[in-house]
Amino acid sequence: MGPKNKKLKRSNEKMPEENQLHAADGSYGSEMDMNCKSINDVQEIPAEDGSIAKQVLDIEKKQCEELLKINYGKGVCYIYNPIDYAHEIHEDFVTKFCSGGKKLLLLGMNPGPWGMGQTGVPFGHVGYARDWLGVKGNVLKPVKEHPKRPITGLECSRNEVSGDRLWSLLKELSGSPEVLFSQVFLHNYCPIFFLKDSAKNVTPPELKVKERANLEAICDKALVEVVQLLGVEHVVGVGNYAADRAQAGLLKAGLETVKVSTLMHPSPVNPAANKGWKEIATKQLTENGIIHYFKPKTIIPDNEKCS
Repeated sequence: MGPKNKKLKRSNEKMPEENQLHAADGSYGSEMDMNCKSINDVQEIPAEDGSIAKQVLDIEKKQCEELLKINYGKGVCYIYNPIDYAHEIHEDFVTKFCSGGKKLLLLGMNPGPWGMGQTGVPFGHVGYARDWLGVKGNVLKPVKEHPKRPITGLECSRNEVSGDRLWSLLKELSGSPEVLFSQVFLHNYCPIFFLKDSAKNVTPPELKVKERANLEAICDKALVEVVQLLGVEHVVGVGNYAADRAQAGLLKAGLETVKVSTLMHPSPVNPAANKGWKEIATKQLTENGIIHYFKPKTIIPDNEKCS
């Protein structure tokens, strides 16, 4: 076992983790039909058996199956699983951008109803997912859909503020998806989200103690598997909860050499994020010595290299 890494500086923001007014996937306490097909099939490039992308998808599918076996109690009336009903777009995203190892994993808590809840892409602001990432696919309906949280996929006209802020920064830093995903991948700690009967979001830390512990045991295990598969050296939790769970899960698994740091969550629910989030986030990435992962590699001309 390697020496313990010094814990990197974290932002001190406190916030209800927040944007995730989760909406999305199946009836309460029920298994999703993992075999449902879209009526209008879309031409896509499937992940090859044995590929890294296919292994990531398999980890997520098993994770969702286990999470949907948990009885979350009367407070959770709707469970949305975009890994299932938005599987075409999600698989397109993973297949395109997770074909090899990654140095850095940008980790969200779980989907929001207007981001990944619609697109199957973490923090999946519809405009960036469709127009910048170029992901494609049909989107089905959750088994049980709240009328106030309808799923319309890439046709959704509702703006997801957290996703807009995050993807705007990532685009500005990298310039292109090819540069961004050469060393970075985006992933959610928990791939499903929960709603009360009122459509109010129930985040993982807001679950009852027993249900939260069961969820975290499953999600910790899946995160460790993804980190090991991709050879991740640094996990950046978007918000305190994601960073705390990454820290706990990795240490428990003995992965002490994997560094963990925190990026302030861009949710408008966080007052600090409404006061120049992009500048704050850029400063955090710079201070933690990881901003270079998001930028094009600098090529030094031969005539400027030291002899």
